[in-house]
Amino acid sequence: MSPPPDTQRPWLSAYPPGVPSEIDASQYHSLVQLMEESFRKFADRPAYSFMGKEVSYGQTDSMSQALAAYLQSLGLAKGDRVAIMMPNVPQYPVAVAAILRAGLVVVNVNPLYTPRELEHQLKDSGSKAIIIIENFANTLQQCIAATPVRHVVLAAMGDMLGALKGGLVNYVVRKVKKMVPAYNLPGAVRFNDAVSRGSRATLRPVEIKPDDVAVLQYTGGTTGVSKGAVLLHRNVIANVLQSEAWNQPVMGKVPAGEQPTGVCALPLYHIFAFTVGMMLSMRTGGRLILIPNPRDLPAVLKELSRQTFHSFPAVNTLFNGLANHPDFDKVNWKNLKISVGGGMAVQGAVAQKWLQKTGCPICEGYGLSETSPSASCNPVTSTEYTGTIGVPIPSTLMKCIDDEGRDVPVGQPGEIAIKGPQVMAGYWQRPDETAKVMTPDGFFKSGDIGIMDERGYFKIVDRKKDMVLVSGFNVYPNEVEDVVAKLDGVLECGVVGVADEKTGEAVKLVVVKKDPGLTEDKVREYCRANLTGYKQPKVVEFRTELPKTPVGKILRRELRDKK
Repeated sequence: MSPPPDTQRPWLSAYPPGVPSEIDASQYHSLVQLMEESFRKFADRPAYSFMGKEVSYGQTDSMSQALAAYLQSLGLAKGDRVAIMMPNVPQYPVAVAAILRAGLVVVNVNPLYTPRELEHQLKDSGSKAIIIIENFANTLQQCIAATPVRHVVLAAMGDMLGALKGGLVNYVVRKVKKMVPAYNLPGAVRFNDAVSRGSRATLRPVEIKPDDVAVLQYTGGTTGVSKGAVLLHRNVIANVLQSEAWNQPVMGKVPAGEQPTGVCALPLYHIFAFTVGMMLSMRTGGRLILIPNPRDLPAVLKELSRQTFHSFPAVNTLFNGLANHPDFDKVNWKNLKISVGGGMAVQGAVAQKWLQKTGCPICEGYGLSETSPSASCNPVTSTEYTGTIGVPIPSTLMKCIDDEGRDVPVGQPGEIAIKGPQVMAGYWQRPDETAKVMTPDGFFKSGDIGIMDERGYFKIVDRKKDMVLVSGFNVYPNEVEDVVAKLDGVLECGVVGVADEKTGEAVKLVVVKKDPGLTEDKVREYCRANLTGYKQPKVVEFRTELPKTPVGKILRRELRDKK
């Protein structure tokens, strides 16, 4: 994409000194080349910190190489998909590097998925293998027969903590906290055994090109079916380099001799943590503090109280929870250079409190699974909360368009459309859905309604698609409605988002009963079995009928009102 004249990019004047208007994503032909460069350059440095144990770049290199050889030995061929279903444990980055080095495609899976959700994603992606932590093996057991998965690699929390500590951690997780429900997965191979077998095999080099698929990143669809955004190697490389360039004005101030360190509290299966956490840290030779359960705030603060760190990407909910926690001041926040807010809107009050307590402003950005994810961000040198999603990052164009695809004037609301090297190739095996979101001139239509001001700053004012944003996770009403409609006793149902102090938005479910014996408890129990936590309704309401248009379409706006 040749750079347009700067009259079309008023935002360039907002760029801090030293941030380029363009990046060159062609310096790497694949993510494997990027990772292997770091493995060589930083072999002796710690790459990951987890439960007090450091894992070096060299160890990540040798383990991922062995695991890659093991995956090839199973007969997996270039382009085959391999799912990863784990929280933030060091096996995650090892698995990602292994899958990519073997010429395969990463399918990131939310470990809290129900069997129904997992089955859909494994079938849709055509995943032939899965690397999963034993805590969720029972979920896999319930649906594996209906999926193409033939190979299971089973990890445990303590795999990479050494024999003594690892054994102790596994004992506590399994026996004391009882976090591993009974499962039966015949033929599953333990993670460490797979690495050990692979170390005796040879990794066959695979030629990987920039346009080869690197990741299938699943995102809800307006149709209610979760779709895989196809992210090519060059898409993720571009976003890593864009993010690195954007953060440079502050990350360049990390004292010489101090390793740049980031907090990875967002889950690695989420594209924000995947790219802006793991891959960016890999590129810069950084160290990543892996937080396996960000909801356990005392544990997060205890871990951070032992660490020196410089960057902290998070969602509003986490910033808010931490800033209001009594243990907050036990952490030394003085080295923090950048706090990036993404995934959901950052609230002004939270941003103010965070700045007051850490001295480091929250720099709000914006992106989607379809854009690998970062598209815009506030300048990292900002010292105040702007209430905007900032300006497009290097090599990125953004504009607001009307329903016919025409540009709307500055200051007028329109759908935000994004063009840049980080924009996905399309939705996995869904050309019809891809066609709906791409303009003829290559812009991706985000579904968010925004306004651009004369300086080139964008602000989101509404959402075009029916979507609920719960703590940074997309919930599509159609999916929840499709699930609830299958419950005996439900005549019809509708789902909307309602404001929630803690999570930004929450799911509200309105049900019309067919069977008078249907209770709220039954509805909630059914939702727990079929929907992961953030998709479950916070509010369940019964009505005698749903408000509809003359053609029978549910009027979601009216569902928001209390009856």
